Amino acid sequence: MKLVGLTGGISTGKSTVSRLLAEQGIPIIDADKIARDVVEPGTKSNALIRQHFGDQVFLSDGRIDRPKLGQIIFQDPEKRKILNKCTHPYVRLEMLKQAFKYWLRGADLVVFDVPLLIESKLDKFMSYTVVVYCSDNLQLQRLKKRDNMTDEQAMQRIKAQMPMSEKVEKADIVIDNSTDLKQLEIQVKNMINKVRPSTLTWLLEYAGPPLAVTITLYVFTQLVPYLLRSIGDVIATLK
Repeated sequence: MKLVGLTGGISTGKSTVSRLLAEQGIPIIDADKIARDVVEPGTKSNALIRQHFGDQVFLSDGRIDRPKLGQIIFQDPEKRKILNKCTHPYVRLEMLKQAFKYWLRGADLVVFDVPLLIESKLDKFMSYTVVVYCSDNLQLQRLKKRDNMTDEQAMQRIKAQMPMSEKVEKADIVIDNSTDLKQLEIQVKNMINKVRPSTLTWLLEYAGPPLAVTITLYVFTQLVPYLLRSIGDVIATLK
């Protein structure tokens, strides 16, 4: 099963690409959704966030006040690191569980939709790293419009992330989302054709490990006892 890492910058269009991939039947492991789930009231991650950030970032029902927490971590890199330590281990564990389930179902590829794919070094485990890119000015305008931000607020969010130029350098495939949806759809289909393994490759990767285990078990349960009996017979004739 091919593991494809999908990332980008804030407001570059990664979520749109993820949606287009899902429409093509590609399994998506959405790190943002998982990150929301692992901090729900009653979870270990939720308790850790309360321990480090206090009641001020929580709503009355126990859920996290995301705008307030976001304002804190985007202004303070050290607090952002603390938040990541509270959430990332649980997010990664759930991502691993979902990937294993897709492998059991016989998926030939799965896409990890992860905003911090490169920053968290998860790209090292991917067969391909796909970066969704757009021009700096377009990214700024999209973010301002989407979140109703000022120039200063939007730039603060953008600068809190790894520069897009660095992400593009580390990409195996770059999707340019600076034009229209039709062009984006064409790029997404081309990307699928490039990363999807052949039927033979899929069979070897999917059936190979179970087959190897089966052969090993057969050797130890059938052939080894037979060899031991044969050796015993030879020794008996020498007495």
